[in-house]
Amino acid sequence: MKHDNLSDSQENISVYDYNTTGGNLYSEENPGNSSFSNSGPTEIEVIKEFIEPEKPSLGSGSEDTEKPSEIILVGTAHVSEKSVREVNAAIEREKPDIVAVELCRPRYEAIKGNVKNADIPVKELLKEGKVYFYLVHMLLAHIQKKFADDMGVQPGAEMISAIEAAEASGAQVLLIDRDVQITLQRFWSKMGFIEKMKMLAGLIAAVLGIGGTKDIDMDTITNQDMVSMLVEEFRDSSPNAVKVLIDERDAYMANNLVRAAAGGNKKIVAVVGAGHRAGIQHYLENPKTIPQVSYSAEAPKKRFSIMKLFGVVVVAIALGTFGLLILSGVPLKTLGIAFAWWFIINGVLSAAGAIIARGHPYSVLTAFSVAWLTSLNPMMAAGWFAGLTEAKYRSPTTDDFKELVEIETTEDMMKNNLFRVVMVAALANLGSMIGTFIGVYVMLQVTGIDPQELIRNGVSAGLAAIGMG
Repeated sequence: MKHDNLSDSQENISVYDYNTTGGNLYSEENPGNSSFSNSGPTEIEVIKEFIEPEKPSLGSGSEDTEKPSEIILVGTAHVSEKSVREVNAAIEREKPDIVAVELCRPRYEAIKGNVKNADIPVKELLKEGKVYFYLVHMLLAHIQKKFADDMGVQPGAEMISAIEAAEASGAQVLLIDRDVQITLQRFWSKMGFIEKMKMLAGLIAAVLGIGGTKDIDMDTITNQDMVSMLVEEFRDSSPNAVKVLIDERDAYMANNLVRAAAGGNKKIVAVVGAGHRAGIQHYLENPKTIPQVSYSAEAPKKRFSIMKLFGVVVVAIALGTFGLLILSGVPLKTLGIAFAWWFIINGVLSAAGAIIARGHPYSVLTAFSVAWLTSLNPMMAAGWFAGLTEAKYRSPTTDDFKELVEIETTEDMMKNNLFRVVMVAALANLGSMIGTFIGVYVMLQVTGIDPQELIRNGVSAGLAAIGMG
């Protein structure tokens, strides 16, 4: 049941009553466990150090077992000082048993400053797709911090404030959001190639300051109609991205809130971004419509993307050219000359990419040495080897990743160890890919072979070899 008797000053707050059955905050088997899973695959984490020892376990049975749980939904802007005040006021006024925040465990640890400096697993980062997760995450964080700096607040200040207020009052803190890495992986995999290009263009434009934030009225950002309009506008250009970033997480967080309210006798203040408020509000008003969330709690399975197809086509062109040269009866000396040009062009262009990225001399040498071979193998990339070599000498750490958010100039960016490794890998790959196409063309020109004649002779020789010529 929803309460509608809110004052104008509380327009970003909605209140719901629940008296659902089917489980308590803690499982009966292990009431001290810091997570539970009553009937679904999602997980709510309870920060045990915020629980007063003398306070009885919530939902474990009380004198008024029929009293419904109450959920107070607070919609915020993540970079608004007004939102910080509203969160503090709501927690002070309501004195909740539980404060639920739009955070997952990794984001909670980061916001509390508990992430220790450690070497980044570069091998994992350089695997196909991993680089994009880091870059997208970095760009989004950079934009949010830039926005927050313009507004004079700390990114995520309302979440920090909610956690501190809960800690001070002895309330439990629940992390109700999905793991950020799963969100990023699903986000990237669900987007088509055109959507990815549009999104990257928009993020890069925002990082470069195209558009700005000076004229944005923060009072309108927490207004639900404004947020809904912005979300729907993004839905038109990147519908799959909105589904992952907004819709799936709305269902995930609403499901966690309803499960936390099970058994009654709890008051929950839930602090979520204004962009999620409408979706969560819909599910809280209609809990039976919450979809099965198991699919949204898992990383997506790898699929054959356009970029993978493009890589296979590039390799097929290179291998096809060599195959036709051999089948057409080209002299061994001519083949040697063709291969030499292939080696040099691929190596020089891949090394040039590493040089542009200001790579270590050994990284440049590595790119030059392996480019000819990686162009013939879709499972390998020159940039991987060059990037690994660069990482050996730069040893990027988690501090480098955190510093990326603070960077303001291109020169500062190039001084960052992690960014340098990523750029060496990316540009060495790009150079090798360009070298594949140019190499095929130059091979044919240097050897004086007509491509059409090469194809005819190669096909004829191939058919003759299998007895069909």
